[in-house]
Amino acid sequence: MTKLDSVKDILTAITPDPREAEAREAARRHWASVAKPLGSLGLLETALEDIAALTLSERIDISNRALLLLCADNGVVAQGVAQSDHTVTAAVTRNAALRRSSVCKMAQVADCRVVPVDMGVIDMPPMENLLDRRLGNGTNDITQGPAMSREQADRAVLTGVELVRDLKEQGAGLLATGEMGIGNTTTSSAVACVLLNRSAGELTGRGSGLSDEGLRRKIRAIETAIETNRPDPGDPLDILSKVGGFDIAGMCGIFLGGALYRVPVLMDGLISTVAALCALRLCPEAGKALFASHVSAEPAGHLILDALGKKPVITAEMRLGEGTGAVAAIPLLDMALSLYRDGTTFDGTGIEAYQPHGS
Repeated sequence: MTKLDSVKDILTAITPDPREAEAREAARRHWASVAKPLGSLGLLETALEDIAALTLSERIDISNRALLLLCADNGVVAQGVAQSDHTVTAAVTRNAALRRSSVCKMAQVADCRVVPVDMGVIDMPPMENLLDRRLGNGTNDITQGPAMSREQADRAVLTGVELVRDLKEQGAGLLATGEMGIGNTTTSSAVACVLLNRSAGELTGRGSGLSDEGLRRKIRAIETAIETNRPDPGDPLDILSKVGGFDIAGMCGIFLGGALYRVPVLMDGLISTVAALCALRLCPEAGKALFASHVSAEPAGHLILDALGKKPVITAEMRLGEGTGAVAAIPLLDMALSLYRDGTTFDGTGIEAYQPHGS
């Protein structure tokens, strides 16, 4: 696959293809031949049609799947915005590399490989099963200035695209996104505030369980970060560099890579959907690679999905992170695909096929 060397190159290369509509229609006709009421699997049925369109084929194969778990620390933790300190990021990252973290256990059930990626965990040593894509030793405190340089933001996005390219070359037909980084509900809420032109008080939640006073500190930190850095609402890379994080910028690249290399990518909760909205604002055509798994319990959860134009298949008030919501959706897709592939057709039952309303 051709390596693209700039974000601008990536955005230019993501283009529509007339075969998308043809593949979608073929998948829809196939569903119509299965002996069940039309559209009766709802969003699961639509998701498979969307995958067919993205991959340009009604022959859907998502058996090779992986979760990209982007791990990075956030300097804003110094403002008391989280219940834990930055050492927890390294601990969970280590457990993920050892296949012991929460998402690893769930991913085993979903037959999904977990690929932890160190994007900038503070003082994280090299480890087996941990990809080193470090952009810095954590980001800067966004209440004091930009989280990172514009160059680092660009590199983070390109890193995400390259991760998709590498996994596509390894045969991956479905990707899921996850993150680990204490303080990243603060950075993602700050990005969301700028993208949606909403107040910090409206969009900010308790994350992993803040007290009332902790929530007030978190809101003040976001307000201060936006006032201090003045990110440009029309420039997602400016927003990411000023109030984002390495994990969010990297996931933005994963979603762009999904559109470029035609691999469906499952969003997780707040942090990854915010990254997806950055990708969509950079390139509206990227929306075809975005698949919603669940809706986060954070206040901005529904608002971000609405802005993306996506509906979740799971509404379970999840807020664990690590990509657990994205992984939880995979067995649902598998079950829908089993019916799509092997379901009894009307021809085989003697039952008259259902007709669309008005026919």
